[in-house]
Amino acid sequence: MADENNNQAQQNQQAQTQDLNQLLKIRRDKLAELQSAGKDPFKITKYDVTVHSQDAKAKFEALDSELTSSLPEGLSEEESAEKLKELHESRKIEVSVAGRMMLKRVMGKASFATVRDLQGDIQIYVTRDSLGVDDYQDFKKMDIGDIIGVKGYLFRTRTGEISIHAEELKLLTKSLQILPEKHHGLTNTDMRYRQRYLDLIVNPEVRETFIKRSKIIKEIRNFLDGRDFMEVETPMLVSNAGGAAARPFETHYNALDEDVKLRISLELYLKRLIVGGLERVYEIGRVFRNEGVDTRHNPEFTLMELYQAYTDYEGMMELTESMFRYLAEKVCGTTLIKYGDIEIDFGKPFERLTMNDAIKKYAGVDFDAVTSDDEAKALAKEHHVEFEDRHTKGDIINLFFEQFCEENLIQPTFIMDHPVAISPLTKKKPTDPEKVERFELFINTWEMCNAYSELNDPIDQRERFAAQDAAFEAGDEEANHTDEDFLNALEIGMPPTGGIGYGIDRLVMLLTDSPAIRDVLLFPTMKSLDK
Repeated sequence: MADENNNQAQQNQQAQTQDLNQLLKIRRDKLAELQSAGKDPFKITKYDVTVHSQDAKAKFEALDSELTSSLPEGLSEEESAEKLKELHESRKIEVSVAGRMMLKRVMGKASFATVRDLQGDIQIYVTRDSLGVDDYQDFKKMDIGDIIGVKGYLFRTRTGEISIHAEELKLLTKSLQILPEKHHGLTNTDMRYRQRYLDLIVNPEVRETFIKRSKIIKEIRNFLDGRDFMEVETPMLVSNAGGAAARPFETHYNALDEDVKLRISLELYLKRLIVGGLERVYEIGRVFRNEGVDTRHNPEFTLMELYQAYTDYEGMMELTESMFRYLAEKVCGTTLIKYGDIEIDFGKPFERLTMNDAIKKYAGVDFDAVTSDDEAKALAKEHHVEFEDRHTKGDIINLFFEQFCEENLIQPTFIMDHPVAISPLTKKKPTDPEKVERFELFINTWEMCNAYSELNDPIDQRERFAAQDAAFEAGDEEANHTDEDFLNALEIGMPPTGGIGYGIDRLVMLLTDSPAIRDVLLFPTMKSLDK
C-alpha cells in the first residue's frame, strides 16, 4: 500500500512538472510571436508614469467630493447619480500608470485586470472599442505577472471601485515565469527569504515592512540632523576589529598582501573623529559578526553609532528617549505601539534601573554587598548560573542579569551602571570605580541600544586593552585587542564624550511588528542550497 501511494505521488509530481514546463513554453512562444511581429517588449527603454495607484484614487475621491458638494439640492438619488456622472465626464482625470498585472478577467469585448505598482493595486477596465481590435487581442494574450503600462481616465464602476478606463495599453516586460497561486500566495518562508523579489510581488504586507524600514532610517537622519549631527563613513576592512565583543570575519587584502577583518562595530573610528574636532558624528552602516543566526541575530546587520562631545551617558539617555518617541510618532503615528499581543508605551518616561538593582528586583541577590570573585561564583552556583573559571564578579553580574532580568523588561527600561569588567571602553563612575557610566535600553526583553560615557583616559584605556588581551589568551574569542593607533588618538586628547550604538534591524522589527530579523532584512544570510 505504501509503495502504491509513493508511486502515485511520483506520478502526480511528474504530471505537475510536465504541466509547468508546458505553461512556461507557452510564455516563451508568446514572446517569440511578439518579437517576430516587431513588438519585442524588451526593446522598450522607458514609459512615462504620471501617478501611482493610490495617489490616483485619492485624486478621484477629491474630485468626486468636490463635484458631489456642487450638486443642486432637491435632486432624487437617480438624478444626482446621473448629474454626477455628467460632471465627471466633463472633468476626466487622465492618468498613466505602470505595474505588474496580478489578475485578469476576460469577458468577450470587455475585460478587467488588476495592476500592482509601488503603492498597491488598481483595477483597469479594458474594452475592444477603446483599444481597437488588434491591441485588445494583444491584451487577451497577456499573462499574470506581465508588466504593463496603461493610459486612460479614472471612473467609478457600478460596484463602486475606482478604476482606469484604458485608452492605451502597452506590454513593457514579458514575464517568463509563473507567479504563486493568487489565494495561497508565497508561504514557504525559506523561499520567501531566498527569492525576496517574489515575496515583494505577491505579499503586499512585506513590501509595506520595507517601505517603513526606509522611512525609519530617513526619520533617524532627520532627527539627528535637527540636533546638528554630521553623518560620516568609516572603513569596513580593518586590521583590528574592536569596539564590541564579537568574533570577526577575516579576509585577505591582495594588493597589500595583508590579512584584514570586517568591522564588528563603528566605534573606534568615530571616536577618532571626535578627537579631530568633529563634535557630533554618526554613521549608519553594515557591521559583520561571525556568530550564529536566530530570530534576532544575523551575521551582517545594520548598526548606527553616534558620538557627541561634551556630554555623558545621561545626555545619551535623553537623546535616545526623545528619538524613540519621535520615531514612534513619525512612523507609526502614535507613541503607543503593538508588538504581537503586547502594547509598548513610548509616551511615558522610560524606567531607569541600575544593573545591580535589576538583579536585586528580579533575582533577590544584592551584588553591591558582594566583595570578591569567589563570593560571586558561590552565588552563581547557588542560583544555577553557569560560568567559566576565568569569569570575574563583573562577568557573573552580567550572567545573572541575562538569566533573571531580561525576560521581565517589556516596557522601555534603561539598565545602567554596568560592571567595569564587561565594559572595556567606558568611563568609570567617579563614586564607584567597580562600575561604569553605561546603559542599555531594553524593550520587549530585547537590548535595543548600548551607550557610554566614553573612556578618554589613554592610560586607563591601555590597561583595559591589556585586560582584554589577557581574556583572549584565556580563551575569550570575543575579547578586544590593543589598538595602538586609537590609543595614540586618545593621547592627543578626546573631550568628554557620550556615545551610543543602536541595532537598526531590531528597531525595525519592533516598529513593524515583525517576528524575526529575517523579516526586516531584504536579503538575509541563508545557507547555500548546494551545501
